Amino acid sequence: MSDLLLRSATELATLVRAGDVSARELVEASLRRIDDLEPKINAFAHVAHESALAAAAAIDPGDSRPFAGVPIAIKDNRAVSGMPLTMGSDLFGEFVAGRDAYLVRRLRDAGFVIVGKTSMPEMGILPTTEPRRFGPTRNPWDTDRTPGGSSGGAAAAVAAGMVPVAHGNDGGGSIRIPAACCGLVGLKPARGRVSVGPDGGESFLVCDGVLTRSVKDTASVLDVLAGPELGDASWAPPPPAAGYAALTEVDPGRLRIGYTVTPALEDATVDAVSERAATDAAALLESLGHHVQEIPPPWAGLDLLPDFVRAFAPLVSFTVWLGGRLVGREPTADDVEPLTWMLWKHALDQDTIKYLVAQYRLETVARSMVQELAEFDVVLTPVLAQRPVPVGEMNGLDPDPMGKFRKSGHFTPFTAVFNVTGQPAISLPLYQGDDGLPVAVQLVGPPAREEVLLGLATQLERALPWAERLPPPERLPPL
Repeated sequence: MSDLLLRSATELATLVRAGDVSARELVEASLRRIDDLEPKINAFAHVAHESALAAAAAIDPGDSRPFAGVPIAIKDNRAVSGMPLTMGSDLFGEFVAGRDAYLVRRLRDAGFVIVGKTSMPEMGILPTTEPRRFGPTRNPWDTDRTPGGSSGGAAAAVAAGMVPVAHGNDGGGSIRIPAACCGLVGLKPARGRVSVGPDGGESFLVCDGVLTRSVKDTASVLDVLAGPELGDASWAPPPPAAGYAALTEVDPGRLRIGYTVTPALEDATVDAVSERAATDAAALLESLGHHVQEIPPPWAGLDLLPDFVRAFAPLVSFTVWLGGRLVGREPTADDVEPLTWMLWKHALDQDTIKYLVAQYRLETVARSMVQELAEFDVVLTPVLAQRPVPVGEMNGLDPDPMGKFRKSGHFTPFTAVFNVTGQPAISLPLYQGDDGLPVAVQLVGPPAREEVLLGLATQLERALPWAERLPPPERLPPL
């Protein structure tokens, strides 16, 4: 049974529908794998044995829903009715959500069975997953290294074969970074593509998606999640009528692709492995018939980090404020990690005008960058500037929080800029380094045109298949 968990989510749903495997058997296999590996990987903040088995038992052969019986995990910053919601923080205590987020409801309606909540860094701040509350999550490819963040628990769970697909979200790279660290496909959809309701407010930076092993799974789940909910403040243009999954089978044609290996932080350096991955991918794309050229980065000369912090800190601070309201008292420095407290204080000390100026400047820069890139169908960059960092090197407990925050940007200087522009972006694990760890590249598409990325990603997946690559058995017990 356990090797089923390495198959695609769409294939598993087909097996359940045909009666070749029952939903309960599949969910039991997922829960066994989680229980076996949690002491080593620590991917979950909560495992929902009873409710998952009950949901699976209610699914019969012939169920026509697209993912009936398929196990999935939800990141611990979205509400799942009856499950804890902690944001990876002590501040939230034992709070249990009373209703589902809209995206969770859509996943349930599609037949997914929720087996638990995955771990994340406190408040989703860092590109590693080492919350004080739950301890570090470890990369199945090398348990001494980070799986990335902030959707690090989600990525570790999929890479370890605990679930075939996991929910994540991305406000500065938080889907793409862990996908790159763990050898997975990670799509940040376009701004406004997936509703954050009913509790979340409109976000300039954050969008929800999933981590998977294949482009087809990513596209198929996006078909479930895409589209507004009644009452949303804004939303992306309608998805293509044919659906994202269907369009992965369509030849993307000859695309104009620009690539750069220049990071968006001037003081960041890119290691040879990451740079070589992007240049090799550029050559591969050219061999596939696309027009590829190196381009000057549209962020050259811009120092966006101060404005990004001014816009990001209030998002963190709102979560701290919300945690305090849920537990019925004002938050204190003891409730949260030093980095979280620093951002909370930063937001409190920042006047409204500075916040609005930062927001407007980021929006202005976004317009200019999108216009500068408009002649290209796709932009290619590395995802990471460094190999996945060792566990303990980068977390929110450091006595120099701002120094650690800036260092995290040096690790991941290619991702957050596309949260600012709102463009869809995808991480693809095309290569494997001499150290045995995955090496990924990032493709960025035109605004609200995920289908362009998914079509090209499918072409690359066929040229360099990655789904069969697994963490080494000496690091992780085989399925």
